Amino acid sequence: MAGFKEIVGHEQIIEHLQNAIKLDKVSHAYIFNGESKSGKKLLANAFAMTLQCEKGQSEPCMECHSCKQSVSNNQPDIIWVTHEKPNSIGVNDIREQVNSDIQIKPYSSPYKIYIIEDAEKMTTQAQNALLKTIEEPPVYGIIILLTNNADELLTTITSRCVTLNLRAVKPSEIKRYLMETLHVPDYQANISVAFAQGNVGKAIQLASADNFNHIKEEAIHLLKNIQEMEVHEVMEKIKGIHDLRIEINDYFDIIMIWYRDVLLFKATREVDRLVFKDELNSIKKQASKCSYDGIQNILDALEKAKQRLNANVNFELVIELLLLTIKESSK
Repeated sequence: MAGFKEIVGHEQIIEHLQNAIKLDKVSHAYIFNGESKSGKKLLANAFAMTLQCEKGQSEPCMECHSCKQSVSNNQPDIIWVTHEKPNSIGVNDIREQVNSDIQIKPYSSPYKIYIIEDAEKMTTQAQNALLKTIEEPPVYGIIILLTNNADELLTTITSRCVTLNLRAVKPSEIKRYLMETLHVPDYQANISVAFAQGNVGKAIQLASADNFNHIKEEAIHLLKNIQEMEVHEVMEKIKGIHDLRIEINDYFDIIMIWYRDVLLFKATREVDRLVFKDELNSIKKQASKCSYDGIQNILDALEKAKQRLNANVNFELVIELLLLTIKESSK
């Protein structure tokens, strides 16, 4: 667990939170809204730790008893709400862990802070139960909702919370962090940054993967040989990506970076801006074969495939439609 100064990007949100602390205008309810791995948990941790810090400043001191408890995840007045069902936060979870518990005053801190991760998974009944607490919280109560999609929360909830939307972090900031802090090689950092599209957590995940080169080589091999392969062969390759410990959407993002390189080279003939510079001959070859419309069709198909999988459309059907589009559009 770290303070605000260790967080990469999100300067506006950090400034907002620190100003609220300095001016003693901390809200009783917040929504941190952003995609998975974008930094919501880091921000919530830093905010909670700072609020409970015994020094009372806008950055946790990391030395007081409260900060040491927070670092070891033992701060009794920072409560992470848990749930047994993986895809649902039920009404009893909220009643028992928030509504009932918040009536008990803090053990040793100025606040009792409740952090609900994946808040969009709360059932309607759970959200209505939480609403009663958000409407009339005790003076020491603070509720922080972490969500990938705030639109899935009831408007009665969102209207009573301060919503902070996490935005993409500048590629230069992510690359600097990967190279200077994690000591990631330049080439690997470039691919990780391009793949992450402003998401620091995604960049770290790929850059830290022991099988990074294997992931990259698998994807590139597929893209270089897709025209010679039968659809069922490619499908078997993609089905096996769980062995690479990477999510299918992230794998799609790697493919998307490849076709963006093809499009960029076709349009500009510039090599320096390519992510896959060491595959220049293959990039050139595909750029000469593919039309602009064909490349755009592939990029659009990748986005549609991600949306369909998120909507739980049949996996095999989604992949088959995607592969047929890629094969047809890259001739």
